[in-house]
Amino acid sequence: MIVILKENHDKEQFENLKDWLKSMNIDVHVSLGQRQTVVGLIGDTTIIDADLIRALSIVEDVKLVQEPYKKANRKFHPNNSVIDVGGVKIGGGQLQIIAGPCSIESEEQLCSIAESVKAAGATILRGGAFKPRTSPYAFQGLRAHGLDLLLKAKKLTGLPIVTEVMDLSQLNLFDDVDFIQVGARNMQNFELLKELGRMDKPILLKRGLSSTLQELLMSAEYIMSEGNEKVVLCERGIRTFETATRNTLDLSAIPLLKELTHLPIIIDPSHATGIARLVRPMAIAAAAAGADGLMIEVHNDPPHALCDGVQSLTPEVFAELVQQINSILPFACKYN
Repeated sequence: MIVILKENHDKEQFENLKDWLKSMNIDVHVSLGQRQTVVGLIGDTTIIDADLIRALSIVEDVKLVQEPYKKANRKFHPNNSVIDVGGVKIGGGQLQIIAGPCSIESEEQLCSIAESVKAAGATILRGGAFKPRTSPYAFQGLRAHGLDLLLKAKKLTGLPIVTEVMDLSQLNLFDDVDFIQVGARNMQNFELLKELGRMDKPILLKRGLSSTLQELLMSAEYIMSEGNEKVVLCERGIRTFETATRNTLDLSAIPLLKELTHLPIIIDPSHATGIARLVRPMAIAAAAAGADGLMIEVHNDPPHALCDGVQSLTPEVFAELVQQINSILPFACKYN
């Protein structure tokens, strides 16, 4: 249920309303918009008489919410959320570019790439320390040592860092990580999501391989329901019958999610296509469609990369791509 308050409403009456709702074990979520205040009621709202609330002098209207996700719902929070990642703002009309290697291989490799992508215009550095792989014989990442190298690259470049957590047992290693990524395979690891919801740290939530947009938003709701509302969504391709690409990039998710939620949405064209030559057109298309950010894999020697070299751009190609993206941003779709 959503309660829309009148402009310049009486503050004392509003406090009395909140106290009454909380006495019935209703969680009250207040969103201050530019023109109105929206109050989201979360809990068993069947016990509340909507007409009684609507009759209050401070209330403009009362609306029922049918969607199962509440805190992630744009109806509860009409204005776009802006998530601060180490001083970098994601959402609110600015396109941020996350770049770096799929997997951290060495200090020299990571630091070289970090300096290159920063010079080209990347604003956040990515790098995999813990790598979920389909084959148990594939490179699994440098793990804790990889996190140490990522922190060295952060110190060198000043870029905030994002990397993936795979298990609850690893969370104590992520204290200095600016942006914690939940991979597609963990999108419905609800115990992990709830624990991340108890942290005061931005979370990058990737869409599962076969998940609907509502399932993605429900996973975001798991994090937000525990108190952490610093969630950024990521479309990274879904599994379809098509085999020409690694996955099928769902760019329609951008305008659809912008209608459904206030959370920022970024696009990962590298994992979506799995083919380096397709990353450029898909990244440009995502920027034109109004994405809040891009996540692009960059490697200084893709043919010899230990992980996903076939989808990685060289630093030179990445720099050209950033210039092309910047040139089309004035014409990109905008969402209120």
